[in-house]
Amino acid sequence: MTGNGRLLPIQTLVSAALVSGLTLFVSPALAETRHFSMTIEDTVLTLVDKQTFHTFSFNGQSPGPLIHVTEGDDLEIEVENQTTLPHTIHWHGMFQRGSWKNDGVPDTTQPAIAPGETFTYRFKAEPSGTMWYHCHVNVNEHVAMRGMWGPLIVDPKDPPAVEKEVTKDYIMMFSSWVSSWANKPGQGGIPGDEADYFTINGKAFPDTQPLRIKEGDVIRIRLIGAGDEIHSIHLHGHDFEVYAKDGRPLANPYLADTILFGPGERYDLILRADNPGIWMVHDHVDRHTVNGKSPMGGMMTTIEYQEIPVKEQSFYSWKNKQFVPDFYYEESLKKPLGMHESSAFKGVPAP
Repeated sequence: MTGNGRLLPIQTLVSAALVSGLTLFVSPALAETRHFSMTIEDTVLTLVDKQTFHTFSFNGQSPGPLIHVTEGDDLEIEVENQTTLPHTIHWHGMFQRGSWKNDGVPDTTQPAIAPGETFTYRFKAEPSGTMWYHCHVNVNEHVAMRGMWGPLIVDPKDPPAVEKEVTKDYIMMFSSWVSSWANKPGQGGIPGDEADYFTINGKAFPDTQPLRIKEGDVIRIRLIGAGDEIHSIHLHGHDFEVYAKDGRPLANPYLADTILFGPGERYDLILRADNPGIWMVHDHVDRHTVNGKSPMGGMMTTIEYQEIPVKEQSFYSWKNKQFVPDFYYEESLKKPLGMHESSAFKGVPAP
C-alpha cells in the first residue's frame, strides 16, 4: 500500500499453456482489501466569481475524493473529524450485508464522530454501479449546502458489453446553495430557505468546464443528485441512452434528450458522439441557471467536439477558456483503482 492510501497493483494470476496452439486463460479479478484515510475539514469553497461558501469538506475539497473500487472489494476507510461539529459518512447505495453498523447514520448505526475523533468504516463494496457518500448528521445543512458529498464508483466484476465500449467517463454531482448562510456554519437548511446558487461539482457557470470529446466516442455521464433540488438535465444536439438507475443497469434502456431526477438519485447515460459541434448541457429547471440574481449561470456547461476549432468561434463565451482537466473526474477514472483527489475541487482552510 502506498502512503496516500492507494493499493499497489497485485500480480495478475495467469494460467497459460506452454505448448503452441493452446489458449491463454487469465483468472478473473480477485477481491482486494483497500485502505483509505479521509479527513473532514472546515474549508472555504468558491462557487463562482467572488461567491464563497463555508463547507465541511472531505480532504479539503467538494466534491470529496473519488473512491473507485471493484465489486466485492473489502473497504477500510478511516475518517478523522477535524471540525468543531459532529459528522458521519453514509455510503449511499451499499448493501452493508453483515456490516450494518457501518452504514453511517448517527444514533442508529453508530454514535456521531465527535470533533477530534476518528472512526473506521469497514464494509464490502457491493453492489456495483454509480454510488456516492455523504454526511448523515444534520443532512438538511451538511449535505444540502455544506458540500459533504463525494462519488463512490464500484466497477462490476463482469461488465456488460456496453460498458466495455465506453471511451470517456464523466461524473456530475448537482447541488444548490443558500448564500445567506454562506458564512454561518452550523446554521441553515431550514424551511423558507431559497437557494440562489446552483452547481455542478461545486462550481457554477461560467466556472464549470466543458466536456471535450471527439466524433466516435462513447460517453458515459453519471448524474448524481447530491443536493435538495429536482433537476431536469437536457443535452442539445443528441439523444442519449438512459442506461442505469441508482447503479443498476435497466432491463429496458431508453432514448431521451432530457432526464428528471431528484435528491439521492443517480442515472447513468450513454451518449454516442455522432454530431460534431458545440452543444449546451443545462438544467431545464430554469431558475437553476442563475448566479444569485444574475442570469446565464448555475447548472450549465457545454460539450465541445475536437473537430470544431473552438477559438475560431468568435461568439463562443468559452473560446479562450483556461481548461481545467479532471473537473468531472474523467482523468481519475482512467487511473488504477483507489482514492483520487482533484485539484479542481480544492478549497482553502476556513479562518
